[in-house]
Amino acid sequence: MRRHMATLAKWQTNLNDRASFGLLRKLPIDKQMIDFASNDYLGLARNAVFQQSLLELAMNDPALMTGSTGSRLITGNSLLQERVEAFLAERYAVEAALLFPSGYTANLSLLSALPQRGDTLIVDELIHRSVHDGCLMNQANKWKFRHQDLNHLEELLKRAKDQSWVVVESVYSMDGDIARLKELAELAMAYDAHLIVDEAHAVGVFGDGLVQEYGLQSQVFATVVTYGKAMGLHGAAILGSETLKSYLINYASPFIYSTAMPDLMALSIQAGYEFLDRNTHLRQKLQDRIACFESEMFDKYSKSLLNPIQPVIIADLNKLKNLSKEIKEHGFHVYAVLPPTVPEGTGRFRISIHQYNTQEEIKQLVQLIKSNIE
Repeated sequence: MRRHMATLAKWQTNLNDRASFGLLRKLPIDKQMIDFASNDYLGLARNAVFQQSLLELAMNDPALMTGSTGSRLITGNSLLQERVEAFLAERYAVEAALLFPSGYTANLSLLSALPQRGDTLIVDELIHRSVHDGCLMNQANKWKFRHQDLNHLEELLKRAKDQSWVVVESVYSMDGDIARLKELAELAMAYDAHLIVDEAHAVGVFGDGLVQEYGLQSQVFATVVTYGKAMGLHGAAILGSETLKSYLINYASPFIYSTAMPDLMALSIQAGYEFLDRNTHLRQKLQDRIACFESEMFDKYSKSLLNPIQPVIIADLNKLKNLSKEIKEHGFHVYAVLPPTVPEGTGRFRISIHQYNTQEEIKQLVQLIKSNIE
């Protein structure tokens, strides 16, 4: 009991230290504010027509609403899930797709199972935490290259031994910048490295993702597509070869020992693609809203690939927290990202633009920010 109390006291001290710096994380309650924080870029999670289509799927077959009852290798597999995987493979022009309950689990599976002892994993320094956690589960050497610095990546590839793996995001979740995928693919091929691309923030926003948009399927070893963001759903899939799929089924512990996603979610993923095919105007409206934000905030904007993730860096954490409080008092839900989620000195608002944000809402938010930082 004494050790138990000592452990709890140590944890409480750590929590108190974090709170003293204003860095203590807490679970927020949605207060129905104007949304500039969620990843629901296309508004599918709040789209009544899309919701009705999913409801009809469930009403037509109520058994879809219950859990899968086990991992895919025991009782969690179904013909429906295999049909959705075949749908994804055909849509992305790859040999195979494998569904996962989440993007986090998908990345853990890839990074824990594929790199072997003696291999070299080279990841962008700003890659998602799920990739770093997956790397802890293998025995390969992990190196980081400076964010988007392909010259530094090439230096590391020249030094690497055995099999090299390069892991990047196509759209980075905190900075909102877009990877130079064509150059990355060429560089990986030049050094016989396997390229893995996480498309979490690209799917739906930029068609079915930038790997497909650029026609790089044959040059990318594995692609991760996730559905909890612009698709307004949940779950993920890994795209690649039949051999990759079979290897993951046999050697990826997070896949083997996770309960499979329910059939309803698998079917909803296919329905999400089909809904976006019928509603292409949602992407164009999103692009228009992003252009509005950038022109108001920065007095300029790019002419193509406008990104819904808009970081506004405010290094002074006190100013950032005070401004965050003021913005929320005006009814806007914005997300202030503090260290250690981002590096010291790069605290920021991670503003998410959605197709359902009005131009007036965007202008009001920008005015609140600019009046406090200029």
